[in-house]
Amino acid sequence: MLIKRPADIEPSEITPRALFEDRRRFVLKAGLGAIAGAALWHGLPRAAQAAPVKLSPLTPSPLSTTEAQTPYKALTTYNNFYEFGTGKEDPALNAGKMQTRPWTVKVEGLAGKPRTFDIDDLLRLAPLEERIYRLRCVEAWSMVVPWVGFPLASLLKQVDPLGSAKYVEFVTHYDPQIMTRRRILDWPYTEGLRLDEAMHPLTLLAVGLYGEVLPNQNGAPLRLVVPWKYGFKSAKAIVAIRLRETPPATAWNTSAPQEYGFYSNVNPEVDHPRWSQATERRIGDLRKRPTMMFNGYADQVASLYQGMDLRKDY
Repeated sequence: MLIKRPADIEPSEITPRALFEDRRRFVLKAGLGAIAGAALWHGLPRAAQAAPVKLSPLTPSPLSTTEAQTPYKALTTYNNFYEFGTGKEDPALNAGKMQTRPWTVKVEGLAGKPRTFDIDDLLRLAPLEERIYRLRCVEAWSMVVPWVGFPLASLLKQVDPLGSAKYVEFVTHYDPQIMTRRRILDWPYTEGLRLDEAMHPLTLLAVGLYGEVLPNQNGAPLRLVVPWKYGFKSAKAIVAIRLRETPPATAWNTSAPQEYGFYSNVNPEVDHPRWSQATERRIGDLRKRPTMMFNGYADQVASLYQGMDLRKDY
């Protein structure tokens, strides 16, 4: 039987996979545990079956929200990582092929002390903090994630940015042997921030979540987290960081400049051309809630944009 999706349903109205998967747990409780449980385990991607690696010691951050956290399963099975597929479940199914050791990150460009860091050196660069941040996606859904990482500023200070450096570019891993060859975006994926945004205390380089090493589908081994911006600004699997004088060309801004601006700050007053940004839903919660300016971080970051037209510079 062919079931067509009505044309008037927006992508933001589609029930997340993590929600309808709750039915499987209900089936287990209803007495079908042995059969359903075996089927569920064999259907899990290899990355999801691997034993998690704990990170320690961790320092709780005063920058954290006290809101209820999104369940681990939802965080690791409902992802955007287009190099491994455009479906929300695709990254969990396909990203296990990516090897995250050995791994190095070049920090270059307008730096007095450019340097290549081994990922394990980065883990020793600064004490690891657990920061519970809201994460907002343009499709009107959001999460609350207990990230583990360290401030991006800690890394940038190691390379001594020159006075001419005004922007920071992030370049991600791309391997056509294991990642899609479709030109969905201009690979490798790139993102960018102004230097003052990059140096802000809220800006994080994440290496884990829920006290464990990042799963591949969530951007292992190193990803960017900028909690007052839309989630696509969070470059995953970073291999290079470049200090620049001019704004870098970013993946989504290059692909669809009419939809995705360079700044990409959460602004409920500026609608995406295909859906409203005024409300959002948390993964695991069907209730709509008002979207907060700067994703609720206005007190900390609004001063960065004084004098700017946030409708024009979206």
